[in-house]
Amino acid sequence: MEAAKPRLRVRINDSYVKVARLVAGLGIATVCEGALCPNIFTCWGEGTATFMIMGDTCTRGCRFCYVKKGVPEPLDPLEPYKVALAVDALGLDYVTLTSVDRDDLPDGGASHFAATVRAIKRLRPDTIVEALIPDFQGVEEHVRLVAASGLEVLAHNIETVERLTPLVRDRRAGYRQSLRVLEIAKEEGVVTKSSILLGLGEDKSEVIEAMRDLRSVGVDILVLSQYYRPSRKQLPVAKRYSLSEFRELAEKGIRMGFAYVVAHPLARTSFKAKEAYLAAVRRVEAEGGGRRA
Repeated sequence: MEAAKPRLRVRINDSYVKVARLVAGLGIATVCEGALCPNIFTCWGEGTATFMIMGDTCTRGCRFCYVKKGVPEPLDPLEPYKVALAVDALGLDYVTLTSVDRDDLPDGGASHFAATVRAIKRLRPDTIVEALIPDFQGVEEHVRLVAASGLEVLAHNIETVERLTPLVRDRRAGYRQSLRVLEIAKEEGVVTKSSILLGLGEDKSEVIEAMRDLRSVGVDILVLSQYYRPSRKQLPVAKRYSLSEFRELAEKGIRMGFAYVVAHPLARTSFKAKEAYLAAVRRVEAEGGGRRA
């Protein structure tokens, strides 16, 4: 039987309405809506949102994801400016950008990501920017272009353990390829972050091994969340993890050296993003390091 989702408290306040009206008015897509994120009411109610740039149609067919798949529309050259306007209008001090995969573009959309980061920084230099990026087919120069664009956090999700990657993710994705993307980003001196969905058929020992792999390439922030089947088109849930199992994995992650671990059934990559970033910076400073300005 399909695992039941935890109950959500839905509170629609003035801040939620403001975000909803703004993104609709500017014609900007958000992953909050496109991926049916369970935290949309919490995040929008707190005046934060994760902007999904480069359209809402993905060129890949990962078997866990609800985002629309097919042939995307051409890029909107004004989108970086529109997103920057939205960030400025909302007065955000922390913003997360993400996107669909755009394998149809020569650089996978890396230059569009970089342009959006720069547009935000021009309007709001002190806003912390996090980008949750695709793998850009593992092309190093494309990853470095985004990592060096002025952002503070670069996230890229491995999504699942190595054994299940061919089943769960599109054939163009790769477990080792994703680890290399994170390694390249870390070489650019930014805070790095990744996420693992639990409940797709992995063993707990495989999760721990994936966590070790992420630490081996210097990942600072880890997000662990429960996989819920968005519709019958996606993979079924193989297991529902208990809160105690999430706590156990979080404790192991901290012992491994992650600066921050977000572990909860409803956690998503951008959930508690600012809190995680600040914790990562504090840890780096405590260890005598620094972060790129």
